[in-house]
Amino acid sequence: MATAPAGIAFLLEQTAAAKGGARKMFGEYGLYAAGTFVGAVCADARYLKPTPAGRLLAPDAPLAPPYPGARPQLQIDPDQWDDAQALCALLRATAEALPASGRKPGRKA
Repeated sequence: MATAPAGIAFLLEQTAAAKGGARKMFGEYGLYAAGTFVGAVCADARYLKPTPAGRLLAPDAPLAPPYPGARPQLQIDPDQWDDAQALCALLRATAEALPASGRKPGRKA
């Protein structure tokens, strides 16, 4: 089941203060905050890369892979996406805890 465009539109509206964004990727969506890739939206479920900062703000979020073979990420409950202020704080904290560039340390260009 693919993610509904209305769900992405709502997500973008809720995350505008965190400079949230989404890009179509492999039939689903990559989730960004201030230009940093922070997670994914797959089958209408929201996932964020696990960081200590994100875990503090979403302590009850289970770890689950967004798609088969993916690393587990924080699966964010849909009810949490209704609170734009808390959602933006979670996205900002996750983005700030991740490396600034998209490259992983030690990889050659």
